[in-house]
Amino acid sequence: MKKILFSLMAVLVLTACNPDQPTKTYFTLWNDCEALTALKIYVEDVTNPQSANFIPVADRIATFDMDGTFVGELYPTYFEYNLLEYRALDDTSYTAPAEVHAAGQNIRDFVRNGTPLPDKFDMVHANAAAKAYSGMTLAQFDTYVLDYAKKTANGFKGMTYGESFYKPMLEVFNYLEDNGFTYYVVSGSDRFICRALVRSIGIAPNRVIGMDVRLEASNQGDVPGVEYTMGKEEDIIRTDELIIKNLKMNKVQQITQEIGKTPVLSFGNSSGDCAMHNFCMGNEQYKSAAFMLVADDDARDHADLAEGARREAKWREAGYHIISMKNDFKTIYGYGVEKTDFIFE
Repeated sequence: MKKILFSLMAVLVLTACNPDQPTKTYFTLWNDCEALTALKIYVEDVTNPQSANFIPVADRIATFDMDGTFVGELYPTYFEYNLLEYRALDDTSYTAPAEVHAAGQNIRDFVRNGTPLPDKFDMVHANAAAKAYSGMTLAQFDTYVLDYAKKTANGFKGMTYGESFYKPMLEVFNYLEDNGFTYYVVSGSDRFICRALVRSIGIAPNRVIGMDVRLEASNQGDVPGVEYTMGKEEDIIRTDELIIKNLKMNKVQQITQEIGKTPVLSFGNSSGDCAMHNFCMGNEQYKSAAFMLVADDDARDHADLAEGARREAKWREAGYHIISMKNDFKTIYGYGVEKTDFIFE
């Protein structure tokens, strides 16, 4: 026992005395910028036990929107929109009902011809998507999503849909995790699509919140869940019943129900994230901050510059920190990825 204790003490002493221990470097893919400075000052403050703004590890909660915040959304549109278009119009194994086919055509007309999407299309899409994948087991749907994610992202060379992460934002995840934060994905996209896409970057399923459809056992039929006992041989399947489209106030509702704490950091890119940001900034117990990413880079991504400028002005007025893709990121998707023209067959 004495030998073991001596060995342990020797290791600790050597470690403490070794000035050559490597120091972890963060944010290698960022330029020096206002947003990054604000984030680092904030984190250093709230993780300092001597600070009046110190936040215990258990309450260091950060929430991230997905599409347009750390995953590409302009190729030529959201992953889940692209997936529904494929399901409705190009998947030869599937015959789309009228509602699903119409939603798929709306998306195709929008991305190819610039035809405006119908009013309140978020809900049109959500209901159509619920129907489009109804009857699939969760395993089947996961495979379907990942198979599509292997396709080359339209509008880019050297990147699949499943690889379309904003690489600088992944560095934010690492930095926050190393500083005791727990981060959650809170997306308007289908929860199971999000789970499939973020698995490759190590985000656990229980830290993903998104759009939900009702699930049931494979033999349940019309029997209410409170009256049905699932058998060991059964699978969980998706139904065509939409439960919630996770946007705006619904994000706050879901955060409250599933996390049970008010975030202290919030990251997003659109008006669908403002309620989540304001919920975070209204935290009465701890110092908080919110960040909005602006798609203002039309050289490396398919940005709408006029819309980006409009959003930036609006977000600054709301008190959010601005992340500029053009000015703040050394690379967006990685140095081997190139923007190309869209190709439609």
